[in-house]
Amino acid sequence: MTAKTLIDYFLPMEPRGPLVSQGVWGDPNVLPRDIHNGLEDVRLENWCYWDGKIVKDDEGRYHIYASRWHHAFTHRTGWKEDSKGIHAVSDHVMGPYEDKGLLWPHWQGGKGHNVIGLRMHDGRYATVTSEITQGEVFVSESPDGPFELLGRIEVDFNGFDPTLARYERNGRMANVKILLRPDGRYMIVPRSTATLISESGILGPYKIMSDRLYDKYPELPQTRNEDPTVWYSGGRYHIVYNHWPTGISYHFTSEDGIHNWAYRGVAFHKEALVFRYTDGTVNHWEMVERPTAYVEDGHVTHFIFSVIDVKKAEDLGNDNHASKIVVVPFDGASFDRDMQKIVAAEKATG
Repeated sequence: MTAKTLIDYFLPMEPRGPLVSQGVWGDPNVLPRDIHNGLEDVRLENWCYWDGKIVKDDEGRYHIYASRWHHAFTHRTGWKEDSKGIHAVSDHVMGPYEDKGLLWPHWQGGKGHNVIGLRMHDGRYATVTSEITQGEVFVSESPDGPFELLGRIEVDFNGFDPTLARYERNGRMANVKILLRPDGRYMIVPRSTATLISESGILGPYKIMSDRLYDKYPELPQTRNEDPTVWYSGGRYHIVYNHWPTGISYHFTSEDGIHNWAYRGVAFHKEALVFRYTDGTVNHWEMVERPTAYVEDGHVTHFIFSVIDVKKAEDLGNDNHASKIVVVPFDGASFDRDMQKIVAAEKATG
């Protein structure tokens, strides 16, 4: 029997409302669908959504900090020219999430992309933007804001190639994901999949601690990798990143989150029936990117994905195509239990 990989732990989606085919955007491959799952502009009156990370507040509400642009733009121009950081909220982790507007309207008109949110070690809420900006952090005492600019992420290259931290095309931070480590330090995994550690707080300086995860695995694609997500569960650090030409994501683990990253197999691919509902209906999204783990009570319970119904070049603006954020449940408790058994067996055999 083939050993399980992360992809085997995705669960069917329980619809938050009736599956809908009429009066909504999208090609037949994504219909019918649950328009109350995640975050979307159902009638496509205004927005295409992308990026995001779920954060739960002390009152039990769920917040997605993400990005949006007007659907009059094509996908290829919208994320570069019109993307802004936004906040959405729901009483249920699966949604529906209600768009509450811009996160930092007073700063560059709200400009932001690769937007994520998190709780800091001091309990404050932080939101981060990169890719079309330099890599800024905004903070607030409340999950609802207002978010004020704290500063820009700083990096200590530590003798490594600077492009491990800053995207070589423009010198900006890109695809930034930040993890609050259980040892009190902050950890960034950017587009390169290198690991960066800060001893001094969320702004850093972050010291580059490793090269790209996949360098030691020549059987894996060595270019066009992006969209890492990072989390800690089951006593180990985990990274999943996406190879965008194939739509395949890969999973790595490490005991300390810095050294000895081990390849654990395929985390996701768009041909798998991940976007399936409890009644058997399946949505086949053409582009599936930005996988991001949500951890609660020590285990991943859901992943979110940014999805489009057609290829990016076919989303022309002011048409019937768009992007949204989908929330998919995940059996993280079983995943961590089985992962611990695998690691224990590896240690036993040397």
